[in-house]
Amino acid sequence: MNRISGKRSLGDSIFSITNGIFMLLVMVVTLYPFLNTIAVSFNNGLDTIRGGIYLWPREWTLQNYVSVFQNPHLTQAAFISVARTVIGTVVQLFCTAMLAYVLSRKEYMFNKFVTTLFVITMYFSGGLIPGYMLIKQVGLLNSFWVYIIPGLIGVFNMIVIRTYIQGLSEGLIESAKMDGAGDFRIFMRIVLPLSKPVLATVALFIAVGQWNSWFDSMLYTAGNRNLTTLQYELMKLLSSATSQGGTVNVDQYKNVTNMVTPVSIRAAITIVTAMPIVVLYPFLQKYFVTGLTIGGVKE
Repeated sequence: MNRISGKRSLGDSIFSITNGIFMLLVMVVTLYPFLNTIAVSFNNGLDTIRGGIYLWPREWTLQNYVSVFQNPHLTQAAFISVARTVIGTVVQLFCTAMLAYVLSRKEYMFNKFVTTLFVITMYFSGGLIPGYMLIKQVGLLNSFWVYIIPGLIGVFNMIVIRTYIQGLSEGLIESAKMDGAGDFRIFMRIVLPLSKPVLATVALFIAVGQWNSWFDSMLYTAGNRNLTTLQYELMKLLSSATSQGGTVNVDQYKNVTNMVTPVSIRAAITIVTAMPIVVLYPFLQKYFVTGLTIGGVKE
């Protein structure tokens, strides 16, 4: 009766209050480390050693960021990281979605067999040395395409997209075939537009992986300084800072004479690497919905 009359029961009120408090705690636990890192990155490195930096810098400075961006190779490395993120995301997403569509079709007789082969690669690999030898033999060593071609298909992402496509109305595809549309046209005109939510989600996964990757740059392009990524250059800077213990003299960079600490420079590097993804996420968040095709076809 309370629900019908619009009044909330005591249990509903307690649940709402408890849920609100819990979500507030989750928000604090999630945001505080990020805000603290921003504060440390803008705080004087030597002052940071004293501790007590929480949400606001005690001694404002841009020296930590200056020490990062004075790296002479950083601009080129940033360009390579942006290029591999954009190209890698688009190409891998398209290839993975196309494979997912093929494996989602029941009429494909090798569906289960091919899917099993791909799933096996998620648990077993040839190893680091055979992988390096393969990259070298196919001529991808010290090449930009070593960032793109080896990762054309993401098995986990393929399974996610395939599962979503299998949930689409079969009537849409069948009606398109009756109108004379081929599989590729169906894939481009029907499947891809209706799969925007899952494609946006997978695109974010791929973009984050491409942007944060540095190990492949160390393995395959370290011999060509013009092809190293931003994360690899920042990793080397951070390793240099950490290996020297307390402080790092940044006189090796032009017009930089102050001292920075491993903690402060690590915070600056963290913000530099994380900010592009933080900026990108709100533009993809609107696609994180389900049930886009509900009611699209009435059987």
